[in-house]
Amino acid sequence: MDVIFGRNKEEHPEPIKAEVKGELPSWLQGILLRNGPGMHTVGETQYNHWFDGLALMHSFTFKNGEVYYRSKYLRSDTYNCNIEANRIVVSEFGTMAYPDPCKNLFAKAFCYLSHTIPEFTDNCLINIMKTGEDYYATSETNFIRKINPHTLETLEKADYNKYVAVNLATSHPHYDSAGNVLNMGTSIVDKGKTKYVIFKIPSSVPEKEKKKSYLKHLEVLCSIPSQSLLHPSYYHSFGVTENYIIFVEQPFKLDILKLATAYFRGVNWASCLSFHKEDKTWIHLIDKKTKKDISTKIYTDAMVLFHHVNAYEEDGHVVVDVISYSDNSLYQTFYLKNLNEDLEENTKLTSIPACKRFVVPLGFDKDAEVGTNLVKLPSTTATALKEKDGSIYCQPETLCEGIELPRINYDYNGKKYRYIYATEVRWSPVPTKIAKVDVLTKKKLIWEEEHCWPAEPVFVPSPDLKEEDDGLILSSIVTSDPRKAPFLLILDAKTFTEIARATVDVDLHLDLHGIFIPEKDLNAEHE
Repeated sequence: MDVIFGRNKEEHPEPIKAEVKGELPSWLQGILLRNGPGMHTVGETQYNHWFDGLALMHSFTFKNGEVYYRSKYLRSDTYNCNIEANRIVVSEFGTMAYPDPCKNLFAKAFCYLSHTIPEFTDNCLINIMKTGEDYYATSETNFIRKINPHTLETLEKADYNKYVAVNLATSHPHYDSAGNVLNMGTSIVDKGKTKYVIFKIPSSVPEKEKKKSYLKHLEVLCSIPSQSLLHPSYYHSFGVTENYIIFVEQPFKLDILKLATAYFRGVNWASCLSFHKEDKTWIHLIDKKTKKDISTKIYTDAMVLFHHVNAYEEDGHVVVDVISYSDNSLYQTFYLKNLNEDLEENTKLTSIPACKRFVVPLGFDKDAEVGTNLVKLPSTTATALKEKDGSIYCQPETLCEGIELPRINYDYNGKKYRYIYATEVRWSPVPTKIAKVDVLTKKKLIWEEEHCWPAEPVFVPSPDLKEEDDGLILSSIVTSDPRKAPFLLILDAKTFTEIARATVDVDLHLDLHGIFIPEKDLNAEHE
């Protein structure tokens, strides 16, 4: 497994023509742009965790039935500092970097002091975000890096903190029908006033300001105080419906005091995260019109979640679908010491992911008896019980087990939908299959091939879409057999049959997330 996880990947900044088997539809024109860790060793130093690796972007460009591949490391400040020093000098979440032992005492002391309030990395390795006409590589810190989607060139660095007081932000923003970006972040700037901030970045700005950042027009929509001021919840994504923003405040928490002293204590920031299994998970519904959390307290049992699937409103209820775990073992499995030839032994999850459906009633009878199930939807077994203090205790319906990295037809985001596209995993966190799950019938279609590890499947809608699953699934496939070339897989989303594959003679890296950019959304001047 060293071939996949341990070795640094080469970049390929010039386009490489892929060998296409099968026939691509003529309408498939654009760029599949992906992001993930690609370099884990700098000089004689190595990151501890797979999620810490330096960001390597790669793309598959579809043009007139042909496919071109390219890859390039994000030239972040973090990348440049590390390469110049020929060692890891910038801390990541699972790896704390320390001053050069050759530095004098004054320089060391200054370095230690500067970590009291952590200056987070700009190694934006998780996702790609569209903002107006611009594209950014993103992670979970306050920094994002603008990129050229054609050439993968790194452009200017942007800091959310200049426009909104957040230290952390999600890599999974939402886009409304007008193209505005909705995102949220955690503010730990004001001591004792820790809160979650939801903000909007507009899709358009006045013509005279087009050359400037869209972030300058960022608008704070609302904020929610943390249940625990010194222990805010970790979250990787959130949900939206037509009228609500859904935030799940889980008992997987960040200890701010430990975070501030991690550098002195010689531990990484990941050690400041802990799961409190005895605590509740709070479900917040923020009304988009009033910009306030609804007054009813809604909770469920302790769980850990990274990815929301979708959410929608139906007959006076809000339906929330998420991928959840009963503990936080997923993060632990990705320490590089576990990702070796004994991978299957070392990386057994103690909780497999499950797609859970929570249903929250909106206009329920306030005089209902304690213990009454307030869910009136006949299509689900999820319950919401009225508690003595007026709060609501939600118990989910399990839609399916063993899927992660969920995607949908984004035209159905925030609306009633039917299909989830995801990778399938079991007790090991490494995906070996791609799944299409019908949330109505609970039936599942599978694509798999020996020695193949698929990436997050991306749905691309057909231009003459009539049904939700009219389109294609794109997934880059890493192969665990060095004799088998990696490839981009193109499936018919309806039947889940392969229609084409584009094979590339390069060492593909496992990525995390990304987007498909249709040709119409690509700015020709960047090409």
